[in-house]
Amino acid sequence: MKSQSDIIAEAVKVMREGGIILYPTDTIWGIGCDATNPKAVAKVYSIKKREDSKALVLLASGLDMIGRYVKDIPEMAVQLIEVNDRPMTIIYPEAIRSKAPAEGEEAVPDKHFLAYNAVAEDGSVGIRIPMVEFARQLAFKLGRPVVSTSANISGEPSPKNFKEISQEIKDAVDYTVHPSLEKESTGLSSQILKVGMKGEIEIIRG
Repeated sequence: MKSQSDIIAEAVKVMREGGIILYPTDTIWGIGCDATNPKAVAKVYSIKKREDSKALVLLASGLDMIGRYVKDIPEMAVQLIEVNDRPMTIIYPEAIRSKAPAEGEEAVPDKHFLAYNAVAEDGSVGIRIPMVEFARQLAFKLGRPVVSTSANISGEPSPKNFKEISQEIKDAVDYTVHPSLEKESTGLSSQILKVGMKGEIEIIRG
């Protein structure tokens, strides 16, 4: 079997080329891509057969990366991350995102901006710092956030392990991480908290 570092390098190469990966996170298996590439994000929606009006969760390697892609990090979010002991996705008020292309124009990726179709219509974005080294390193080596949406067709149950992922999903991606790396996944969805600049907290999913 290949080393974890080799698998990360291969997955990152695929994402940099606009490809889609299937990989284990700290929660469940995810479909991922470079979160700054609108075309790749559109492919993810297509694979899941999901409307692109719904936002995606992103994974970041740390607060420094989050700070490059949101206009402000609420102090409460920092405190929550520091004391957190379970997978937690925080919805930040305002993402730094690209503009949607005009009709007839092509969406061009820019590593300084999240893809316009990866964030919510109100400009907010959900980002998690994963609690396992493999997923953190994927984002770190890519140098920007990684899309992390459950590896299932929209409306179907989320797979708790690799064996539960449908063949349709497996066939649709460009690279699949070796299933042995799922050993650190919890098989549970993360909690989702929406945090405001004044310290307001809304529990979206506990």
